[in-house]
Amino acid sequence: MAAVAAIGRACCAYGAFRAAWRGFASVPVKGSYCSYSSLSWAFQTRCSISAPWDVTVEQRRQSSFFNTLTADELWKGALAETGVGVKKARGKRRKKKLRKNLNRGQEIGEGRSGLLWPGLNAPVVQSGRVQEVAQRKKEERERIQSEIVQQRDTWEKKRKIKVKREGGWSGHCWGGVILDPPDPGPNGETYEDFETRVIEVKSVFCMKAKEGRKKSIRALVAIGNGKGAAGFAMGKATDRMNALRKAKNKAIRCLHFIELYQNHTIFHDITVKFKSTTIHMKKQNKGHGLHCHRAIMTICKLIGIKDMYARVSGSKNLMNVTRALFKGLTQQETHQQLANQKNLYVVEFREEQGPLPIVVALPEGAVREDPEPEDEVPNTKLEWSDVKEAQGMKKSPWVNVKRAVW
Repeated sequence: MAAVAAIGRACCAYGAFRAAWRGFASVPVKGSYCSYSSLSWAFQTRCSISAPWDVTVEQRRQSSFFNTLTADELWKGALAETGVGVKKARGKRRKKKLRKNLNRGQEIGEGRSGLLWPGLNAPVVQSGRVQEVAQRKKEERERIQSEIVQQRDTWEKKRKIKVKREGGWSGHCWGGVILDPPDPGPNGETYEDFETRVIEVKSVFCMKAKEGRKKSIRALVAIGNGKGAAGFAMGKATDRMNALRKAKNKAIRCLHFIELYQNHTIFHDITVKFKSTTIHMKKQNKGHGLHCHRAIMTICKLIGIKDMYARVSGSKNLMNVTRALFKGLTQQETHQQLANQKNLYVVEFREEQGPLPIVVALPEGAVREDPEPEDEVPNTKLEWSDVKEAQGMKKSPWVNVKRAVW
């Protein structure tokens, strides 16, 4: 304190300066206000002057971690998002703490005391008079506090209510669930005529150097308007709803247009392979329906395909199945493309026409006179299961099963 007093005498030669290390002191002085103000700022003290020139010096810290750190940095410390707190109990993951919006339900100027502050929760001028700080009546204060408590209870109940899922496959999975349309575009365009469905929601993990196993939610979403325009995308986020929102907003920007034959089926049989997944698709007549995997059935409804048979062999991974389906449908050839490629008429035999063919496409150029060359041995890929079924060799899988006798 001797050093503090010496500096005080040096800074102000016209008065006396005393300061207590803890608490505050009030002394009469003769000097300028700015000298003591600068000195108090240097010593992190609070200096106030009142007539007749009494100076009150109080020790005060001008800054702390509450007003030097940002809100994000404070929340990181409270939620243990980084550092040693994340590394604890990586094998037995504790329930994650969520960030709360502390400003929700708060109104500027409102409090339990019920004060009316002009310009905050009360008008500045009323009936031509400038209002002063006043206090509400007790009944009005109790009513406002009860409304705030009731509003907060309503928010808590809304957070606990489970979202009702429309549609969906059997079981507790998210597959087939109907979502809201994607968010409007940058120019205000809406997508109300598109239907959005979930294909898969899965938890994935990523190893981090500091955090260990970091959990994320991966969502696969398909979208379509039932008229040939459809697409799919994948979204990843820390929670399920954000992952679904990212996926559907990305899917609307990755649309494919798929040609349909008479607006109900595909143009020809398709066999497509993606990685270890193989899909065999067969064209069907009207009224046959969709006889295929449930993920393929969901996507076909979004595209507008009503009659088709499909069989999945190999891996049943839903991502591979979706990619293989879109790969096969986008690579199919229409009747017009086949006629232009072969320079021949494309005909079709239908049951209602009997043995008479129906011309479904004409070549745009000159028609080729020589017929299409045919191999002596047709190069046709046959599935052994189809061959056995055609020859009547396919047996029931329960034939050789031994039944227990009780």
